[in-house]
Amino acid sequence: MEASVNVVERILGYRFRNWKLLEEALTHSSFTEDVSYERLEFIGDSVISLAISNYLFLAYPRLDPGHLSTLRAANISTEKLARVAVRHGLHRFVRHNAPALMDQVERFVDAVALENDSVVAHGGSVKAPKVLADIVESVAGAIYFDVGYDLEELWKNFRGILEPIVTPGDLEQQPQPVTALFEICQKRGKNVEIQQERNETECIANVFVDGEFIASATSVQKDLAKLEAAKIALNRLAYLIPLTSSSSTMSFYPDEDGNMIIEAAKHRLYELCESKKWPKPVYRIVKDSGPPHEKRFVCAVEITIEGEEERILQMSGYEKSRLKDAQNTAASLMLMALLES
Repeated sequence: MEASVNVVERILGYRFRNWKLLEEALTHSSFTEDVSYERLEFIGDSVISLAISNYLFLAYPRLDPGHLSTLRAANISTEKLARVAVRHGLHRFVRHNAPALMDQVERFVDAVALENDSVVAHGGSVKAPKVLADIVESVAGAIYFDVGYDLEELWKNFRGILEPIVTPGDLEQQPQPVTALFEICQKRGKNVEIQQERNETECIANVFVDGEFIASATSVQKDLAKLEAAKIALNRLAYLIPLTSSSSTMSFYPDEDGNMIIEAAKHRLYELCESKKWPKPVYRIVKDSGPPHEKRFVCAVEITIEGEEERILQMSGYEKSRLKDAQNTAASLMLMALLES
């Protein structure tokens, strides 16, 4: 274990005065009855929350308490901290006797490897195992004890592990789908209901707007089914986007999967950037799969919004058999996001 401790110390960039604290922080309750990370995780949970709160309060003096709370939640969520553990490979050093639990971890690790964004604010295709977030919190608790309960010293030594910190810009680019769905519909006087049920193997989430069925999604996890159903519903409710001078002439059509797509979206996005004197949109292939005669593509588009504060927005489209169509869906989703902002 001492060798593993040394490796983790190098990952953390921090050398423990009492390395037994780190050993405890990496010990799952299944490994031994004598010690586990649970007590350190208890205190680590609190100190990470307080340290992040301090940082956000000072970094964003104009943010109101509600937005600060949302930003803090995104930075200390299980999804965020689990990705921290994976990014630094901390899961490889957990002492345990729980093969099934580690199978869940490996599935999550594989899913994270396929993600395109460095910041994933609201979860991906596989639910984050809580054990990964627990490990990050327990390690933070161990450092907090080791530095003599000095919160400032903890932050100095631990902030780098938590990078990238989720920013207000990240949340703007990745709005929480369920929240966004309710907000968009409520602004237009429409009632949203998400009904959930479970069959023998999966959870099912169905979205209804004013009593009309809009979308459905399934997952082995209840919250992921709800999240995915909300994403699908948002795409299919494109007609709810408020008509403006730039959108009133836009036409929508359903693709083969039922997603509402803006016609000639790639051309319209180019025109929008040109009219705003922004750089041209940049497209890239984020997924290229299938044999040569059955290729499938997923494309992403990136635009730079110039102004007092330069912002870079990215949006991935749907999987399509033609590169042109994949680019158009990315442009369509980008336009929808810009029109709604």
